[in-house]
Amino acid sequence: MSTQINKSSINRIFADEKTGLTTEQALERKAAGLYNEQVKGAEKTTAEIIKSNTFTYFNLVFFILALCVVLVGSYNDLTFFPVIVINTVIGIYQEIRSKKTLEKLTILSAPKAVVVRDGTETEVSVSSLVRDDIVVFTAGNQICADATVISGAASLNESLVTGENIEIKKETGDSLLSGSFVVSGKIYARLDNVGKNSFVSRLTLEAKKKNNNKKSEMMNALDNLVKWIGILIIPIGALMLFNQLYLLRTDLKTGVVSTVGALVGMIPEGLYLLTTVALVVSVMRLAKNRTLVHEMGCIEALARVNVLCVDKTGTITEDKMEFSDICILDNSVEESEIFAILGDFCRSAQSDNETINALKERFDGEKTSGKKAEKVFAFTSALKYSAVNFDDKTSYILGAPDVIMKDNYSAIEDKVNEYHGSRVLLFAEHLGEFDGKNINDEIVPMALIIINNKIRANAPATFEFFKSQGVKIKVISGDNAKTVSEVAKKAGIDGAESYIDARELESKSDFMNAVRLYTVFGRVTPEKKKKLIIALKENGNTVAMTGDGVNDVLALKEADCSIAMASGSDVACQVSQLVLLDSDFADMPSVVKEGRRVINNIERTAALFLVKNIFSFFFALISIIFSINYPVMPSQLTLVSTTTIGIPAFFLALSPNKDIVKGKFMRNVIYKAFPAGFTNIILISYLCIFSGYAGIEFDKMSTMVTIVLGVVGLTMLYRICKPFNSFRRVLWGCMLIVFFAAAVFFPSIFTLVTLDTYEVLILILFVSLVQPFMYLVFNILEFFENKYKKQREKKSV
Repeated sequence: MSTQINKSSINRIFADEKTGLTTEQALERKAAGLYNEQVKGAEKTTAEIIKSNTFTYFNLVFFILALCVVLVGSYNDLTFFPVIVINTVIGIYQEIRSKKTLEKLTILSAPKAVVVRDGTETEVSVSSLVRDDIVVFTAGNQICADATVISGAASLNESLVTGENIEIKKETGDSLLSGSFVVSGKIYARLDNVGKNSFVSRLTLEAKKKNNNKKSEMMNALDNLVKWIGILIIPIGALMLFNQLYLLRTDLKTGVVSTVGALVGMIPEGLYLLTTVALVVSVMRLAKNRTLVHEMGCIEALARVNVLCVDKTGTITEDKMEFSDICILDNSVEESEIFAILGDFCRSAQSDNETINALKERFDGEKTSGKKAEKVFAFTSALKYSAVNFDDKTSYILGAPDVIMKDNYSAIEDKVNEYHGSRVLLFAEHLGEFDGKNINDEIVPMALIIINNKIRANAPATFEFFKSQGVKIKVISGDNAKTVSEVAKKAGIDGAESYIDARELESKSDFMNAVRLYTVFGRVTPEKKKKLIIALKENGNTVAMTGDGVNDVLALKEADCSIAMASGSDVACQVSQLVLLDSDFADMPSVVKEGRRVINNIERTAALFLVKNIFSFFFALISIIFSINYPVMPSQLTLVSTTTIGIPAFFLALSPNKDIVKGKFMRNVIYKAFPAGFTNIILISYLCIFSGYAGIEFDKMSTMVTIVLGVVGLTMLYRICKPFNSFRRVLWGCMLIVFFAAAVFFPSIFTLVTLDTYEVLILILFVSLVQPFMYLVFNILEFFENKYKKQREKKSV
């Protein structure tokens, strides 16, 4: 039996960066609960999943309606209730299954940290850290707990926790906020507040209490639909019951059952569940393809994406960079001396990006020039260079040639242009001590260093897929615009010849025009990446962004759908909605296809549900206004719903569909559902009127109404199944057979009665009107839709 140690009895230990805590001290703190337990956000526990699926408003309504049916003794009309129970069980099972799958995947992608223990630097999971641990933070690392710097210097960005996009220099003695991230540099820091006591954990707990999860347009539309139906069924149900009992003078049993039939038809009992289950299944399918979903709502954004923003390195090209060549510019200095200075420069620089790693690999072995570094300025995406001040009062700078040379760039421009398609760096001497911010005009160019990274073998095919799907590619890079353009051309990106240097973009109108005119953007700073994403969104696009570095974080946060490579920086993975665990951009087509499949299928099957809801709602109003009997019993509605909505919707929701999603979700659903819903209202109204004049008994009329509703539902299913494939053809045929077989062989279960020849002939007449009437309504809608589109096009011109 483990013994809980009192936290207050654990004294602070102020170890240095060379020794850190001992293993024994770390275990003691963990036993006292002073470890960096990760606070969960809005993820549900198993108990919360069961509770949220069981104790819903509509389940309560269904329970009350079922109780009413039991009290009046109409047990046959309880057929709707087992369907509700089954739906609830399926929802709980799928959500728990998804939770377990994601938990396994999350463990694989859990953030790591380098900690000093027992005098050795070791990589451990962030949750294994304890108070007083000495942790090493370098570029791309997210600060995992509140800490104090004890050695080194780094630039940090706190925008994720404070909202202010400012790089802050942190040195010995400075405090670090958990949730901020390292832009450049390297520091050793002692952890002060871990787990629930850290700043970012307190924010997470507060956010969980407020439950401010941003919902997608589709889920908001469904929430609003459910909310209004939930409000309207109470007065409509009361009026229906009053109409049945006091105006039509029906007996209690008939009145209750008719009212229950109307209300059951108005409630989209399977729609919300189907949507949730389809999204959950989609998350699981993505997980099996090693794509981790942080936010379920991003799947809808993924389906609507028509612009994909990518970086050059790691997306078009491979991650690893290789030294290719060097071009000496200063012939007054011996080549061997330049190589020696480069060697000292590389040995002084921190290994916090692929470029410097490639140079270290090449120049680390060069003999020393005798210079000792006094001050190192790490590379940042904002500045585009790194620099070193040496002890002999010389300063050297390495970075983008056009940025370093400024107005004097023309002196080396022709030479740089000889290497287009490669990353070209300028190594130069900065006359006078460099302050890390301002490059003076006294620059002596010494050499051009050419770095290459290969275009991914599968990149052309990937970009061809997006072109065929109508998705525009925008390449946003910190490199020279012309260089990026050349690489993009080789990768087969459409419009790659159209490029611009982002330094030319200043005003909002500049960005708005640029995103319309150009495909490639070079020399982009992190702040301007963000502005480009905003401009694309304000131009009416749904924007996805892939990234792997610290410089991508602001843009990733702004994109409609953010995708990170797992091999990239910690913070990029943490802020993104999707993480590609294999870090392979070639996985993107399958990810986009999955998003489109699930949203298109939800939209398509939602139309099936809404047909029933439209009919039930408006016919309930008609029966109240004109004081007529509601013609459909709950058991009859169960037959229609199960064969024309429930079963086919389940299978259709899982079928392939890669079309781009356009338009508003609810508008699209209503547009598809209205012809069938309106056909039901008109034909059933006339059938009820005709039956009244012809003296047809209520039970027989109700049977005829059920058959007509079934035929309308099957006709609607036929339209939804288009274009047909073998699976959809079999599905539609099976539903047709099941519906009529149930009506013929099990009439008593569904409260159906035998019809006379006269009534059968009337039924055939109304059934024959279903298809022509529905298509007439559809064509009228299509006519006005096309007319509206033409008017909008004229206005836009």
